[in-house]
Amino acid sequence: MDYMLKKYLAKVDFDSYEDFIANYKLSYPDNFNFGFDIVDGWAEVEPEKRALVWCNDSGESHTFTFTDVKKQSNKIANAIKKLGLKKGDSVLLIMRRRYEYWFTVTALHKLGVIAIPATFQLTKKDIVYRVNKIGIDMCVCADDPYVIEQIDLSREECPTLKFYAKLGEKRDGWIDFKALYENESDVLERPTGADAVMADDPMLMYFTSGTTGMPKLVQHVQSYPLGHILTAKYWQQVIENGLHLTVADSGWAKFSWGKIYGQWIAGSAVMGYDMDKFHASNLMRVIHDYGVTTFCAPATMYRFMIKEDMSEFDLSSVKHFSMAGEPLNPSVMEAWQKITGHRIYEGFGQTESVVIMANYGWADPRPGSTGKPAASFNIKIMREDGTECDIGEEGEIVVVGAKEHRPTGLTIGYYNDDEANERLYRGGNYHTGDNAWYDSDGYIWFVGRNDDVIKCSGYRIGPFEVESAIMTHPSVVECAVTAAPDPVRGQVVKATIVLARGYEPSDALKKEIQDHVKKVTAPYKYPRIVEFTDELPKTVSGKIRRNVIRKNDEESAK
Repeated sequence: MDYMLKKYLAKVDFDSYEDFIANYKLSYPDNFNFGFDIVDGWAEVEPEKRALVWCNDSGESHTFTFTDVKKQSNKIANAIKKLGLKKGDSVLLIMRRRYEYWFTVTALHKLGVIAIPATFQLTKKDIVYRVNKIGIDMCVCADDPYVIEQIDLSREECPTLKFYAKLGEKRDGWIDFKALYENESDVLERPTGADAVMADDPMLMYFTSGTTGMPKLVQHVQSYPLGHILTAKYWQQVIENGLHLTVADSGWAKFSWGKIYGQWIAGSAVMGYDMDKFHASNLMRVIHDYGVTTFCAPATMYRFMIKEDMSEFDLSSVKHFSMAGEPLNPSVMEAWQKITGHRIYEGFGQTESVVIMANYGWADPRPGSTGKPAASFNIKIMREDGTECDIGEEGEIVVVGAKEHRPTGLTIGYYNDDEANERLYRGGNYHTGDNAWYDSDGYIWFVGRNDDVIKCSGYRIGPFEVESAIMTHPSVVECAVTAAPDPVRGQVVKATIVLARGYEPSDALKKEIQDHVKKVTAPYKYPRIVEFTDELPKTVSGKIRRNVIRKNDEESAK
């Protein structure tokens, strides 16, 4: 047991959180490569070990072993080499949740070709910006008519993009990706000499969906997967030879968090559910049918699942539930425990990192708290002047000393953006841009992005605390709290609310919710504006896009 973990950790099992912090020691060779050392490593020691269980909403399903992934990734690597791509080149991957993504990204890692995953919602403008930011050489896409159309429209403005490949039916101007590699050799020699891939070479880049300006390009190196041991083994608590399901599209960093790296290192198979659209009942059916053993999803999905008749589904195979992306309201966590008998373990990190704070298995999670710092991440809550906050005082979440002693899994910085990197690592520390506070027991309580904090009549109000109060009202299925412009107070608290079944919008219900918040939390935090909507704006990964609501309100106020 723990074969791979023992190769890289001095100690795998810990008696307490304090033991974890003091004795977690990660080491790896200078030429660490996830494709060869983890995927091919498992294929060598346990050829029939399950790696990927995949299904979609059309009833298609497949199971792949590490040997299957090894062979398919080798075929793809050999095909890509024939095209002339080499270490340091880059490939844009818009593959949704197709099982070929796992094969393709593993192949790229083996060759040192930089993988740049992206969401299928990109427009022509988005694609042109991304391709030209780094000079992407190739794109590989799922058989998605919208994606194909947007890429075709962008061709003339993307001079570096030489190869266009897609899954599915043949199309003029596109390489049939499966035909490209299916007849290639499934044997691949590890690159040597100038082509050798080293642990500090670029591996993976993500464009961030920042609230201001154009997206920045986050860089991760070949050692990045090892950082996700913290994510998978100690936070998600994946089980060797179990089956882990994280709900995420391949275009987002959450996929790296939950659907490949740490899970495979820890010896767990991953569940690839290629959903057409999120339906809580369909998701629970997959958990039920495939015997998922550990599960992670955004807070939004937990909110919708508890509104369903969960008695229709047997979720008893799941031994551990976790969530990240945005805080989970305590009321939802309590309802989930009442229904399933399990708590939900919240974690926190960014596109730029692995999990850096979490609720771990050595103590019960505290509802509403993001947990405690991960081993190797020296986290402090800091004031703007660089001094450490007192207990209970709100400040920025900062990884101290990260520029000189970068924890494995933390970004090396943004591609070709000195100004942004200076802000990111100012003072030698890594600045998350997120606000929180410590309690007296060392638990961290998330407040929100610096941009999300509401400044009303001299008060600083975190949106999450107001959302948590609103979510305890029975009429509310989900909500987003934002700052709305106000000519007198500067900003006021606004709540945009999705109602549960059986409730209709009314002025009386607005007043009832406002009065409810005044009773549950400090009265000055109540939402002076309440707006009902059928759906909140979200990213594909399920995060509420509060910046979209703010922007619309600012435009309306002009």
